[in-house]
Amino acid sequence: MELIEPTPRTRVRQHAERGRYDRQTVHRIIDAAMICHVGIVDDAQPFVLPMVHARIEDVLYLHGAYGSRLLDALRHGARACVTFTLLDGLVLARSALHHSLNYRSVVVLGEGREVTDAAEKWRAFEAIVEHAVPGRWTEIRPPSDEEARATAVVAIEIREASAKIRTGGVKESVRDRDPQVWAGQVTLATFALGLVGEPELAATALPPPSVRALLTRRLDARRNAGNGA
Repeated sequence: MELIEPTPRTRVRQHAERGRYDRQTVHRIIDAAMICHVGIVDDAQPFVLPMVHARIEDVLYLHGAYGSRLLDALRHGARACVTFTLLDGLVLARSALHHSLNYRSVVVLGEGREVTDAAEKWRAFEAIVEHAVPGRWTEIRPPSDEEARATAVVAIEIREASAKIRTGGVKESVRDRDPQVWAGQVTLATFALGLVGEPELAATALPPPSVRALLTRRLDARRNAGNGA
């Protein structure tokens, strides 16, 4: 099991027993998360924005329009904190302050690098589409040269990172264990609920395999994301 050596900034302090530092766990959680949240400091002001992402080996890719505050900062080497969270359940205790969540999360710390190599940029485009909907890339038109030139792609090396996972039931004091008061777990998952096609679609334009597949499985389970509630 290959470890990402924890640093003073990534070592889990609160509930240290929940920390995970193996690369496989970190990668699985990143791959299972549909979005990430990217934090930077620009002109002394912190900003945190949700973004679509993809991972290729030990590199995290983000994309967006040139002129974006976040992307422009990352293109010029800004340091970033990128977080990923999968919510697996509610943990409902008998006392207010012992309520909790079952979750899997990752924090990645690193510096942005603009992707200028055409082949790497193309791989990032494909990976981002495939991250959202596996199999979709081959069903659609790829980006045009003009679209590619107008889109910034930033890479962040996954070198400083840690995962944190909570599973299991209520943790509370003996005095609160009243068998007449319900306590337990509410398991949660992300599902596709249905399809709404565009109005101009022909009657013969059926959802392709990649889209149909979304209706038949949990969105995070398909990536074998590890521990759940």
